[in-house]
This record gives sequence, structure tokens and C-alpha cells, in this order.
Amino acid sequence: MANELAEKAKEAFLDDDFDVAVDLYSKAIDLDPNCASFFADRAQANIKILNFTEAVADANKAIELEPTLAKAYLRKGTACMKLEEYSTAKAALEKGASVAPNESKFKKMIDECNLHIAEEEKDLVQQMPPTLPSSSTTPPLATAADSPPVPSPAAPAKPMFRHEFYQKPEEVVVTIFAKGIPKQNVNVEFGDQILSVVIDVTGEEAYHFQPRLFGKIIPEKCRYEVLSTKVEIRLAKAEIITWASLEYGKGQAILPKPNVASGVSQRPVYPSSKPAKDWDKLEAEVKKQEKDEKLDGDAAMNKFFSDIYQSADEDMRRAMNKSFAESNGTVLSTNWKEVGTKKVESTPPDGMELKKWEY
Repeated sequence: MANELAEKAKEAFLDDDFDVAVDLYSKAIDLDPNCASFFADRAQANIKILNFTEAVADANKAIELEPTLAKAYLRKGTACMKLEEYSTAKAALEKGASVAPNESKFKKMIDECNLHIAEEEKDLVQQMPPTLPSSSTTPPLATAADSPPVPSPAAPAKPMFRHEFYQKPEEVVVTIFAKGIPKQNVNVEFGDQILSVVIDVTGEEAYHFQPRLFGKIIPEKCRYEVLSTKVEIRLAKAEIITWASLEYGKGQAILPKPNVASGVSQRPVYPSSKPAKDWDKLEAEVKKQEKDEKLDGDAAMNKFFSDIYQSADEDMRRAMNKSFAESNGTVLSTNWKEVGTKKVESTPPDGMELKKWEY
């Protein structure tokens, strides 16, 4: 029974129903609380719904039950990184790498942890006040001959894929132009103010795009889609403000104009030097043109009868339907008192003859 629930949980996870997966794994754990794999898999589902603390607890329990379960260390490392606990994450990943030395994910994530740890140590050193050495311990000045050559700083690596964004009042749409990438090679995760995109590229270093966003988002309402030429990511804004940029700290937010009716349709905001168009006015003009359009021939006749039918009462519509059907399309009457009590005979136009077809 527990294994059946776990299989259903796995199916829900593959269908992106992560809350359902967590619930099903929890039921499986109630039936078999000593299965380490159930805890590790629930940790993965918790990561997807941003329950990072619960994911760490599940991973720890899985490690306790089965110390050689590699995926448990992977889950713990991932959740700790999301919590910005990089030293703890690194320790878990190094242990996992020793259990599964052929798993390449451990090395990639350990390298990422090392980068974050180095940045934290650099920030800490910059915050410490400088100490002046005493005169008794001042070393002699080095000459140019004694100094080793200083390497020139390396140019920053060019991003593998180009990205851009546009926004609506309620969401921001980010497009990463990654062509021909399989869906399983793309991993996108959302935090309260963090977007994490990792794209595995065959034969190259993985592409990482992990900005701190300009404003807060609603992770559970965010979504993404992998298309043939791009990855499209939709970020649901937590506040209806205009982002000055995609990343945090670049410009100031612009509040929406007051007294705007909620029923007015909102359209994407693109940077442009052209004067803004009144889309509602254009829509009204198009509808007026359609109404005033002059039709010819059958089209005009059909529109004429359609207008009559739409403005008719119930008796008129019954008369029109009955007379048209019984007369084989040769009579159309709006007088129900006239056609309601008798059968309407076919009346062909002048010069034409009515024929009955035998089947």
C-alpha cells in the first residue's frame, strides 16, 4: 500500500502537482516510516513548493535511515543552498560525492557553494576596519625587481544565452533565447525575490541565471515553458508596480496611476519613444466600422435577416423558424398568428419550379 502511494506521488510530481505529491508521500511515510527513499522524495517535492526547511528535515531523516542514499545528500544540499546556508550545503554535498563519486551534480553544486562562500568571506573582510602595523614590525619596502608580475584581470565571461524582459501590471515575462534545449535540461525555481535558471548544455558548462529580482513575486503563481527557440518565464508580481529593471537595486519602482477603473484592460508595457496609443478607442472604432460596413449580395441579405432575428420576440422567432423549415426555405414569416395554426406551403420564386427529391 505504501509503495502504491509512493508511485502515485511520483506521478503527481511528474505532472507538476507538487502539493499533491507531498501529501501522498506523507501518507506513504505514515504506513512505512522507515523507508529513507520516501523522505528523500518528499524533500524533493518540498523544494519545488519552496518549503526548504521541511526539505532539509526530510533529507536529514533519510540520511539517518540510510547513510548511503546519495539523493538524500543532494536534496539537503539543494535546500540548504536555497536557504543560503552554503557551508552546510557544501558539507552535505561532499558527503554525497563520497557516496556517489560518479554523480556529476555534486561537483557542480560544490563549486557553486565555494563561489558563494568566497563572496561571503570577501564581504566580511571588507566590513572589518583596517589595522595599521606598528613601526617595529613594518616590513621593508619591496622594489620593482622583487615584486612578481601582476596578472591582468580576466575579462568577464560572456553569457551563453541572451535574455530580455517585458512587463504587464500583474506580471513580468522573462525570455531566455536558448534554442533547441530539451525540456529535461532546464531547471527553473522561484523564491520570494529570486529567480534561478539552470540550463545543462551538452559539452559545455551549465548556464546559470540567478538574479535577485527588482521586486517580490508570488512563487506559486509563477510558471515557465520550454519552447523550441527560447525559455519563457512568467513572474507573478506581489505588488502592482512598474519595475525599473529586472534586477534588484537598478532604479526606482513606479506606482500605478490612481483612479484607474479595474475593468480597463491592461496591455504589455514596452519601452518606446512613440506616443502611446489609446487601444480602447481603437477597439471602439473597429466595432463601429464593422457595424457601418456595407455588404452586397447574399452577405447583405444574411445580415438583414440576422438583425431581424436578433431583435425579434419569441413569437416572431418561432414564426421565422417554422415558416422557413416547412416551406423548404422559400417563405420567411414573422407573423405567428398566421403560420402557427397551419402548415406553410413551399412558394418558389417566379419563373422557378419546386421539385421533390426521392431518396
